[in-house]
Amino acid sequence: MRILHVVGARPNFMKAAPLLRVLRARGIEQILVHTGQHYSANMSDVFFSELGIPVPDINLGVGSGGHAVQTAEVMIRLEPIVLDLRPDLVVVYGDVNSTAAAALVCSKINISVAHVEAGLRSFDRTMPEEINRLVTDQVSDLLFTPSPEADENLVREGVSTEKIHRVGNIMIDSLVELLPLAKQRPKNGFPEQYALVTLHRPSNVDNNHVLRSIVDILLEINNRLPILFPVHPRTRQKIVDFAIDTSALCLMDPVSYIDFLALQSRATAVITDSGGIQEETTFLRVPCLTMRDNTERPVTVSLGTNVLVGHNRARVCQEIDKVLDGRAKVGSVPPLWDGHTAERIADVLESKNRIPVDRVLVDVAAKHI
Repeated sequence: MRILHVVGARPNFMKAAPLLRVLRARGIEQILVHTGQHYSANMSDVFFSELGIPVPDINLGVGSGGHAVQTAEVMIRLEPIVLDLRPDLVVVYGDVNSTAAAALVCSKINISVAHVEAGLRSFDRTMPEEINRLVTDQVSDLLFTPSPEADENLVREGVSTEKIHRVGNIMIDSLVELLPLAKQRPKNGFPEQYALVTLHRPSNVDNNHVLRSIVDILLEINNRLPILFPVHPRTRQKIVDFAIDTSALCLMDPVSYIDFLALQSRATAVITDSGGIQEETTFLRVPCLTMRDNTERPVTVSLGTNVLVGHNRARVCQEIDKVLDGRAKVGSVPPLWDGHTAERIADVLESKNRIPVDRVLVDVAAKHI
């Protein structure tokens, strides 16, 4: 069996690393394609190094761009590669543009697709990631889900239960693997108590009024609990564009996965708009305040440490007060978030061997539609 993995952004790397490692140990032939959606050293290269991901066999070099441009470029550059290599299965991860683009390419030329982290839904179609999730799940042949509600979402959308495999959360595999190293990282003079902040979603950072309002909330929190803020390049540029004064906050360059895991595990609270961080804080039992009105990971709210606070200043401050008073939400770790998700996925793939779908590879060069 020949498996081709497609990754494009940091969350993909953390999900692919455990599966690449497990399949390699089982002697399965693998090809790694990096689309280049995240392409700088601190957004890509260092993550590959720390996660033990091999140098990609192919880098598409797509780079930045709008949603349409980025998606189209991945499709154009990936199609001839999969036609040439003819893998038995293409594995895509998460919900970034590279994920949907690769799934579309492969489904159109009748190459089987497996989606790791399938079935997550925010039910908010203003989020580009939600469109990517919906499209990817509809054209995938194997759907590996992290939690029961993900299964339910897929069934409600008409996906055959034979395609759905609940395997747990593969991001936790990477966390479990690297947490011991993170705990050895020096504290670098950071305060004993702090709130760790990450913001990158367009709905939070692309609008002057919204981003300014969020920074005002962070400034108020900073008076009670020092803030450490590794700033995503997109967010930093918007802060500059909108001339927002953040001089009172501790802004940092993006950090590596292990360094961020160290910061996260020691944080008094985490304030974020990231889906993956909602999951990691739940596993770490660190209070998480999510600056969104919805989440595609509701299990982090129902079972975990996550609280949705939106942009409500009073709510954010109230939750921070609870944390400082020792009244923070006490969560639990969801079932199958145990560091063995990649092994369960590998078991399914080996049991299938070659995906049992009667398909004939279409030579699109000879077929014009």
